[in-house]
Amino acid sequence: MNKEEVLEKLKSVIYPGFKKSIVEFGFVKDVSFDKEDIKILLEIPSAKKEVSDEIEKNIKKIYPNSKLEIKRPEIPIEKSNSRSGKNIAKNIKHFIMVSSGKGGVGKSTTTLNLAISMAKLGKKVGILDADIYGPNMPRMLNVSNKDLQIEGQKLRPILVYGIEMISMGLLIKPGEGLMWRGAMLNRAIEQLLSDVLWSDLDVLFIDMPPGTGDAQITIAQSVPVSAGVCVTTPQSVALDDGERGLDMFKKLHIPIAGIVENMSGFICPNCKSEYEIFAKGGADELAKKFDTKILAKIPIEIDIREGADSGKPISYFKPESEVSKKYELASSDLIEFLEKVDRENLASNAQIQPR
Repeated sequence: MNKEEVLEKLKSVIYPGFKKSIVEFGFVKDVSFDKEDIKILLEIPSAKKEVSDEIEKNIKKIYPNSKLEIKRPEIPIEKSNSRSGKNIAKNIKHFIMVSSGKGGVGKSTTTLNLAISMAKLGKKVGILDADIYGPNMPRMLNVSNKDLQIEGQKLRPILVYGIEMISMGLLIKPGEGLMWRGAMLNRAIEQLLSDVLWSDLDVLFIDMPPGTGDAQITIAQSVPVSAGVCVTTPQSVALDDGERGLDMFKKLHIPIAGIVENMSGFICPNCKSEYEIFAKGGADELAKKFDTKILAKIPIEIDIREGADSGKPISYFKPESEVSKKYELASSDLIEFLEKVDRENLASNAQIQPR
């Protein structure tokens, strides 16, 4: 048996959906012999597995013992970061959505300290406080609407502690409750992205409201989100909601950068003993399930709470503390993740645009 004889028989294998054979199309790239075995190499244009499976089945009918290799293009991975989707804030290089399935897990505190830590690593960073119904960033940064500046028809974000920040909390009276339907919330989020004079930022952290609702969809449809970070606490009731948040990232085609396990144990400042008030390490299984990593395990730390309440974030005012070092390591991992996303150009929020 020789190569010509093999090619002649392979002319009976019709490429699925067409009338020509795999030989006539030129998809058979090589035929070789290893002792009594026939080795056949094909390259086909379809990424669909069912196409290559049908070709393989028909070849095996002719040469049951052949060693067959079929090369097909990889199916593009859908991500929320593409030229084919929508982007209403094009001067910002990367968007990181920080989300949680439930409230009260320290999402805003985590967002703030990650952003400050990343700025300390040399990046131009901003925070969009998209938690419309419960904005906390103004208090955590000790700023108010008196610090706002208007330029033309647009707002200028407040520059504080090396980062830019805008929040609905700067635009409403303190303590005022917003009772907005979804359409109003969506429009407000879009305006905080497009009607604010953001600098040419490397990264904009978006502090999301709890849950998996309108705000998350609006952000993902409005800008190409490069990475999603889930914040959870270690106990089961929080992890259940954290899983929903991670599933939301997948459905919105947002690459998952990792999980921050907040309130992960408590170290007594007096006796130095560690207590697992909300348990510890519960997010590990969640990370395995979603094939991601734990960015940081942040313990309950009085300095974190005091810094948030007083507008003096621990990452800025106590940079040598162990907790600040954990935030900085997490920010470094996020930068590395973003560089990979940038290189591979994985991306598309086109799939989640309204029809």
